[in-house]
Amino acid sequence: MLAFVTGWCVALGGTTALDTLGSQAFTGGNAKDLSVHFQRCIVLLWILFIPVGAFWWFSEPILLALGQSALLSRDVQTFLRVLIIGAPGYIGFESLKKYLQCQGIMGASTAVLVFIFPINIGLNIVLVHYTTLGIIGSPVALSLTYWLCFGLLSLWTLSSSAHRQNATWDGFQLSAIFHPRSCYLFVKLAIPGILMVGTEWAAFEIVALAAGRLGSLPLAAQSVIMTTDQRVAASARVGNLIGAKSPTGAKNAAHTSALISVVVGLVVMIVMMATKDVYGYLFSDDVDVVKLVARVMPLVASFQVADGLAGSCGGVLRGQGRQHLGALFNCVAYYILALPLGITLAFSPRTALGLQGLWIGQVVALFIVGFGEYYVVWRSDWELEIRRGAERNEEEAKRRLRLNM
Repeated sequence: MLAFVTGWCVALGGTTALDTLGSQAFTGGNAKDLSVHFQRCIVLLWILFIPVGAFWWFSEPILLALGQSALLSRDVQTFLRVLIIGAPGYIGFESLKKYLQCQGIMGASTAVLVFIFPINIGLNIVLVHYTTLGIIGSPVALSLTYWLCFGLLSLWTLSSSAHRQNATWDGFQLSAIFHPRSCYLFVKLAIPGILMVGTEWAAFEIVALAAGRLGSLPLAAQSVIMTTDQRVAASARVGNLIGAKSPTGAKNAAHTSALISVVVGLVVMIVMMATKDVYGYLFSDDVDVVKLVARVMPLVASFQVADGLAGSCGGVLRGQGRQHLGALFNCVAYYILALPLGITLAFSPRTALGLQGLWIGQVVALFIVGFGEYYVVWRSDWELEIRRGAERNEEEAKRRLRLNM
């Protein structure tokens, strides 16, 4: 949990800048600028991870100050210290994945993950149970997995005919990577992207922590519930169409992704409601856990439509380069409204709704985020977004031209 909220969100959120800059460059007449954006993405995200790595290395005294047990604090610090080794590989994989997706190559990263998945399981089993590493075998296995993912996707990219035909690679461009104006623009998009991803996930982890304070039964039910989620992403497609100067195409892609997410959300909601009384048995044979899951499931089912809408519209905002709006919606919806409401309903003696109270708060937040972001997408001035995208592409092309003169 701590690794994701403090570290992996740097990769997942920071690469949203590539959703904007890379996808628009690819179709905006400067396809080779995509490779510069990609290189800048990896380097700057590695740099942004440095303070996170320092926090991981010295996390024990911080966790002790927050009231965690001495044994837990020590083990978490050891775990995170080992995981630092895998962090550059994780960031590299996520950046390369986005680089390919900006070109419309969607299946490569999925194929790599499908291939690596059983290897990851095997590494964890062997290192944890059949070596002296014990629990530390898990971060060792994860670190190896992340570097394998990055390495295999790199090999696929180098050998791919589809990638070579797109002719996006223009060699290593150190001077272009570290151009101050370009770095500022990237960080200006990356930081809100990190907040956009991190604030949402942190809110759900806070709910998990709160569920733990309710007891082992609510925590077990919460773990079951959080296994079901769906997203429809539109960032690369919208960014490509903005770069291609097609306002109608970008608008249609945005609304189509929103419609698909709602339809998929409705299907998932119907299935969850139809199976709510037995759904828990997929994960637990504890009858009390299954019954609690069934009581909370109507709330979780209703959340699927809003969650899908938030995911697709968040992708549209990233394609437009408006990550800051997604971060703003998350901060207001989760931290000003949902978490105070949910915790009050869960723990107040007057309500004492327990896990149901926590999820009422989350459902409220997701509907605010989903419909709020869709309103922004609906009201978007697509001609203005086209002009902004063209300006970004022209500025980057001019900077590269000056550096090459």
